[in-house]
Amino acid sequence: MNPVYLNKVPEQAIRFLLKEWLLTAAAAGLFFTSLHLKRLPLYSRHDFEVLFILFTLFVVINGLEKSGLFATLAAKLSNGRYPAVRLIIGIFFLSMFVTNDVALLVGVPLALRLNCRRPHLLVIFLALSANSGSALTPFGNPQNLFIYWFYHLHPWQFVEAIAPFSLVTGFLIAVVGFSLFPATSARQKIPRFYRSAWLYLAALIMIILTILKISPLWTGVFLLAVMVFYDRKAFHVDYVLLLTFACFFGFTDNLVAMLEFRLTNPDTVFLASAISSQFISNVPAALLYSDFTVHWHALLWGVSVGGFGNLVGSLANLIAYRLYINENSCQKKFLLSFHLWGYLFFAIGIALFYMVSPHQ
Repeated sequence: MNPVYLNKVPEQAIRFLLKEWLLTAAAAGLFFTSLHLKRLPLYSRHDFEVLFILFTLFVVINGLEKSGLFATLAAKLSNGRYPAVRLIIGIFFLSMFVTNDVALLVGVPLALRLNCRRPHLLVIFLALSANSGSALTPFGNPQNLFIYWFYHLHPWQFVEAIAPFSLVTGFLIAVVGFSLFPATSARQKIPRFYRSAWLYLAALIMIILTILKISPLWTGVFLLAVMVFYDRKAFHVDYVLLLTFACFFGFTDNLVAMLEFRLTNPDTVFLASAISSQFISNVPAALLYSDFTVHWHALLWGVSVGGFGNLVGSLANLIAYRLYINENSCQKKFLLSFHLWGYLFFAIGIALFYMVSPHQ
C-alpha cells in the first residue's frame, strides 16, 4: 500500500471527526457512559422505529430533490414582484413537508442568483423562515419527528401545540422581509423536472401517512424495496446523521441509568432545551431531554426556539452558512447579521412561550 496514502489516513480521520462534531460527541458520550456502567445501552423498539422512519423519509426526499421538482418550485416562487419575499414565504411552507435542511439546499442557491442588494440578509431570512415553518409539522425536521413518535402524539395535538410559535414568527419574518427587500421584479428560467417526481411525490405522501400513524410501518419497507429497483442513487442520504441519532439513543439510555432525576417543571424543560440547543444543536437537545421529562410541549417549544440564535442552534443554519460562504467571501458581515437577527427571534420565541403557555 502507498505509504503516502497511509500518512494521510490519520489526517483525514481527524478532519472527519472535527467536521462531524455531533457524531464525535455522541459516540464519545456513548463509549464513556457504557464504560462507566460496564454494560451496553438498551435500545427500545421505538428507537429503531424512529431510525427507520427517518431513513425512509431521507431516501424519498433525496429522490424528490434529484427529480428537479424543488428547483422548479423555487424558481417559480422567485418570479414576479417581491422575489425575495416570495422566496422567503415559499421556503416557510416548503420546509413543513421536506424538512428545513432540504428547503435551504434548494432555496439558498436560487437566492444567491437573484439580483439582491443584500444577499447575506436574504440567506439569513431564508434560514429563519425554514426553521419557523418546519416547526409546524411532525415531519418538518428530525427533532419534530422524534418528539412526535417518542411521546405518541396525535397530529392535531402536535400542530396545535406549536402553531403559535411557527405562525407568529413566520408572519414577523415575512413582515420584516417586505421592509428589507424592495418590490423589484425578477425573471428566473424555470427548469423542468423529471417524470420521476410524481412517483416520489406519491412516496412522500405515503411516508407522511406512515409518520402520522395512518398507514402501517411496513409501508416504509415497501417504499424502500421499490427504490432499490427504481433508483438506488436515492439511498445516498445523510448516514452520519442517522448514526448520530443511534449514538444519542444509547447515550441518553445510559444517562437515565446513571442520573436518577426527572425534569418536572415545564419552564425548566423549555429553557434547558432552548439554551442547550445553542451549544449542541436542537436535534441532540431533543434526544437528550426526552428521557428526563414528560413535558413534551415545553421540549417541543424549547428545541424550536433553540433553532434560532446562533449557527449551532440548528443544522439548517450551518447549511445556509456553508452555501453562502461558498459564493461570498464576506463572512464577518454574514455572521454579525445572522446572530443579530437570530437572537432577536430567539428572544421573541421565549416571550411567545410565556405568553401562550404560562401554565404548561
